[in-house]
Amino acid sequence: MSEGRLDPVTLSVLASALASISEEMGAVLIRGSYSSNIKERRDCSTALFDAKGRMVAQAEHIPVHLGAMPEAVAAIMRRDPEPGDVFAINDPYSGGTHLPDITLVSPVALEGEILGYAVTRAHHSDVGGMRPGSAPSDSREIFQEGIIIPPVRLVRGGEYVDDVLDLLLANVRTPAIRRGDLRAQIAANQIAEERIRELIERRGKDIVLAAFDEVISYTERRTCEV
Repeated sequence: MSEGRLDPVTLSVLASALASISEEMGAVLIRGSYSSNIKERRDCSTALFDAKGRMVAQAEHIPVHLGAMPEAVAAIMRRDPEPGDVFAINDPYSGGTHLPDITLVSPVALEGEILGYAVTRAHHSDVGGMRPGSAPSDSREIFQEGIIIPPVRLVRGGEYVDDVLDLLLANVRTPAIRRGDLRAQIAANQIAEERIRELIERRGKDIVLAAFDEVISYTERRTCEV
């Protein structure tokens, strides 16, 4: 796609709309979370990715979360996500940070076509391991820090995968709070999909997808100017 397909005003409006969606994701996550770690400390981040796994918008959250997100999205894309799925991952060797930071990735789809991904990353106050809080200073190996989550489906086709959720919750000290925080992340991803669909209804799919490309091109040009 050639650069400049969208006029500057349209591109600015759509870029702001995408950033606003990311910010709303964060607000939904914080408001719906159970733990003070997310609700009060706001130790969480949200972003939107295109179908190629490139970040196109982010909320003003935590840089270390956002910088590692693309690798986590890439790991999940290799698992062939389908519309209605929600994947979880915290593996530091696949784009995670430390184990308490659990990332949820949801395809954003329209009429069965995946247009992009909604992503939330949140610090869960316990994911098992040898010490409460899952950040032991005396750990000798990663297995002592908590449960390692490779890319797995928490939701498949719009339905919870109860076996996976039960397995995760059985390995943490505060399962009710973990369940609530995961559901808040899912809700944040869902609001992103709704808002993207609404944006497409107003502007058209081709225009919105063009904005994805041109936001990235614009960012690249500005970075090269620094």
